[in-house]
Amino acid sequence: RATEHDEVFDYDGFQIICDRKSLLYLYGLMLDYSNALIGGGFQFTNPNANQTCGCGKSFGV
Repeated sequence: RATEHDEVFDYDGFQIICDRKSLLYLYGLMLDYSNALIGGGFQFTNPNANQTCGCGKSFGV
């Protein structure tokens, strides 16, 4: 549930809710999805990340 401290975005039929502090780490994030049998699923590309895993599923800032 969103509060008055959250940012709410409507994007292509989806509603995205994020607290303002976390939003700083997500600026520029790109989310992609692949249905490949190997390595498929959601892929995150975050230009703010200082650590990433090889599979593209997690990052650290």
